[in-house]
Amino acid sequence: MQNPYEYSLDNKRYQTFNYYLKKTYGEKVAKVILDLDFTCPNRDGTKGLGGCIYCSARGSGDTSALFKNDIVKQYQDNKKIMERKWPVKYTIPYFQSFSNTYGPLEKIKGYVESLIFRDEVKELSLATRADCLSDEVIAYLDDMSHFKPIWLEIGLQTSNDDTAKFINRCHDFSVFKKALWRLAKTNIKVCVHIINGLPFEKEDDMLKTIDDLHDLPYQALKIHCLQILKGTRLAEMYNREPFSLISRKQYIEIVVRQLERVCKDVIIERLTGDPLKDDLIAPLWVLNKTTILNDIDKLMVKYDTYQGKFF
Repeated sequence: MQNPYEYSLDNKRYQTFNYYLKKTYGEKVAKVILDLDFTCPNRDGTKGLGGCIYCSARGSGDTSALFKNDIVKQYQDNKKIMERKWPVKYTIPYFQSFSNTYGPLEKIKGYVESLIFRDEVKELSLATRADCLSDEVIAYLDDMSHFKPIWLEIGLQTSNDDTAKFINRCHDFSVFKKALWRLAKTNIKVCVHIINGLPFEKEDDMLKTIDDLHDLPYQALKIHCLQILKGTRLAEMYNREPFSLISRKQYIEIVVRQLERVCKDVIIERLTGDPLKDDLIAPLWVLNKTTILNDIDKLMVKYDTYQGKFF
């Protein structure tokens, strides 16, 4: 069966991050994960304590090394680890853990400018929250985006404000929407991060999160399944009184239905996560990343569907 989706170099019926990078730079680009000394307003007491209930002590940077003061050394060390798998010509430094725009501007400047001017660096990506974007930080990153593309990966997780309160996100969906419209006036690119299978959410809630993004300005999307990790408040809740988790079959079905509702121009950076096996309590099926992605592909072929079909 011929692939009806136009932004694909293979059998994928959605626009992969690899497709975007190869079309833009002509070859593979490696994301180099960095763990810096930032925190979040719902961890330090500004808005709350403890962070989101699913967030680990690493600030969800669960594939990264522990923080090292020298960002350049950390970048070089992690780049060398990646080079054991394949030659790394171009990179995207990825500030992953916690909220990387939450802190003094001079600190943010120091980290950004230590890497962005390196010849092999093609883009820069900073994970953050919608309520951690001051005017001065946005203005600075917009200025720097004239040198290299800059991405902000903004954790939404869900558009349901009741769920947001339950997971201790400490801001509502209106804050997220306002942030995206502010960023739309700049050259900064936005990747939205959502989580499927949050406690007590149904399929309609997960589809509504995608529908609520319909008219908002963003360029990329990450979809993860909820992971219950050791040492989190969610783990305490689950161990005390286990609640129903999304099944593998349900997750794959919902992801396909979500992709149908996403604009075909949006880059799909991820459709599943990479938890550390020793930290994961449940669901254990998320460890089989390759088979999950393969089964998403197969279901899209079975349904003869593709990204943006019902946008």
